[in-house]
Amino acid sequence: MTPDLTGSRDRTTARALLDACIDAARSDANRHTFVSTSFSAAATTALAIDARRAAGEPALPLAGLAISVKDLFDVRGEVTAAGSTVLAKNPPAAADCPAVARLRRAGAAFIARTNMSEFAFSGVGINPHFGTPANPATAKLDAEPRIPGGSTSGGAVSVATGAAWAALGSDTGGSIRIPAALQGLVGFKNTARLTPTFGAIPLSTTLDTACAITRSVRDAVLLHEVLAARRVALAGQPIAALRLAVPATVMLDALDTSVARAFERALATLRAAGAQIDEIALPALADVPPSFSPPEAWAWHRRLLATRQAEYDPRVAMRIRRGEGVSAADYIDLLHARRAWIARVEAAMTGFDAMLSPTVPIVAPPIAPLIARDDAFFATNALLLRNPSLVNMLDGCALSLPCHADGEMPVGLMVWGGALRDDSVLDVSLAIEAVLTGAA
Repeated sequence: MTPDLTGSRDRTTARALLDACIDAARSDANRHTFVSTSFSAAATTALAIDARRAAGEPALPLAGLAISVKDLFDVRGEVTAAGSTVLAKNPPAAADCPAVARLRRAGAAFIARTNMSEFAFSGVGINPHFGTPANPATAKLDAEPRIPGGSTSGGAVSVATGAAWAALGSDTGGSIRIPAALQGLVGFKNTARLTPTFGAIPLSTTLDTACAITRSVRDAVLLHEVLAARRVALAGQPIAALRLAVPATVMLDALDTSVARAFERALATLRAAGAQIDEIALPALADVPPSFSPPEAWAWHRRLLATRQAEYDPRVAMRIRRGEGVSAADYIDLLHARRAWIARVEAAMTGFDAMLSPTVPIVAPPIAPLIARDDAFFATNALLLRNPSLVNMLDGCALSLPCHADGEMPVGLMVWGGALRDDSVLDVSLAIEAVLTGAA
């Protein structure tokens, strides 16, 4: 059973809450979750928070809550290796990156660095260097170890097991929302420009987003306010005031039975609560330009690959090398194509408060076949990335929240919109969560 890290923080000490997280972090469920832990430093932070409270000082926003950090972000005194052995002997970071610094100032207790898909280049979550953490949500339903989703695989597992209250991660094509959906968590990908990515190893400098995984939309709002250094303006619209759209193009293709059932049930529940939900075609989704990730990843990795490719996960190296043949002219054409595509999609979304889609079209598949077979791995990876990556290409924002019933495999409902629609997406998500959890 995962500890209650939000409702109980006003009733106990930060150190007691942290101790519960450390116990969870040491459990078998987290055998491959972390690349390193920092329990002593986290305890020092929690004790300082308790001392502030005893002295009657104002509470910090995170007040000693345990936060895990994806092995992509610089933390002062720690090596940033991006889930790879290639960077393992690099010197420790001299300073916190801005995202980590903002969390630290807010009182976060950094409990560990989390495992991830190497260099964040996969939505599956498999890591051949440090092992693959099994999905703790599906473990309660199925004896076969299933994928955690990636690339923020360890971050999601740390939250799902109660080892962390929230996980700092990144989202370039779904790396926050995919593991959140597959593990029954909340993952919010904000508009990329709102959070600094300096001090994080890049995958795509155009698409990378620093953001977080939590257990509730309320907590996602708080984490976004800290990471983006801004206040979210929530309109508090009731569900009956919302006009929502379900794009049929691409987003509803090839849904497995569990996802289709949970998604349709969620829509029916929202409609019964008064939401207006229209299905729209949105044909532009079928014409999405190619991703920026291969050429931009190639620009960063080309020197390392020239001498150390044998140390890479072969599947990651293969995907990065797809960017090798993209010319400067091709890249400039891609920039123009993206701008035109964004204009078409945003025009079609006018008049709606948000879009609704399944976060991913499948539930978490077993790990073993995806490790064994390249064809199975790449087919699954493409399916997992398909829906969430469209939002990144849109320069948009999106939140995945659970929409499955108890006893079912986790399924995510994605609430999304265009650039800088973050507050609206969060507001709509709060209303949807309240209906789906029976709290409305």
